[in-house]
Amino acid sequence: MELKDFIVVFQEATGLLLDGLWVTLVVSLLAILFGLLVGLLTCFMGRSKNFILRGIAAVYVWCIRGTPMIVQAFLVFFAVPQLIQVWNPAFRIDPVTAGLITLSLNAGAYMSEIFRGGIAAVPNGQIEAARSLGLSQLRTMLKIVLPQAFKISIPSLVNQFIITIKDSSILSVIGMADLVSQARVYVGATYKFFPTYIMVALYYLIIISVLMVISKMLEKKLNYDKKN
Repeated sequence: MELKDFIVVFQEATGLLLDGLWVTLVVSLLAILFGLLVGLLTCFMGRSKNFILRGIAAVYVWCIRGTPMIVQAFLVFFAVPQLIQVWNPAFRIDPVTAGLITLSLNAGAYMSEIFRGGIAAVPNGQIEAARSLGLSQLRTMLKIVLPQAFKISIPSLVNQFIITIKDSSILSVIGMADLVSQARVYVGATYKFFPTYIMVALYYLIIISVLMVISKMLEKKLNYDKKN
């Protein structure tokens, strides 16, 4: 393998790989945002006094954490549409939508546990003080507990974003045109495996390294705030 091979791949594949990187980042960011909503809802359901809601939340988290993401992607992209087509034969789902649903559900299950831990870390004394001042349980959660729990959870949420970006590479198996999928297209046409996948690895390293730096900065800031 010579240097000129890397130069050729850089010249030929950069546009294609950047298109795939854009899809990876947009889908991952949207999955984190939707995952936040799903995670919060699941966390609240898990803390509910209603045993049915608690059961639904527990089964959802158990299923997501207990199965590989590639199986989840196949279920969303192949199995569920086939089931819906029994009633609506025209139903179809595109790879990007299926990938976004898969990533969101996966991230939501893990974020639920992150929020559960963040809420548990809020001192009970603050909750009792808020209730003694006449705040309802809902207002106590919204005004006192959630802001602190979210702050505590920020480093873990950034780490989950990192995991989600890396896990998005799995979705190339259902045809989502992410970074890995675009690399496979180029490699299939040129057979230049080594330089192409080195470029893919570098793209991931750069993005993940930036997020890791942000995570460490947030952890230092939170630790500083605790000391003061």
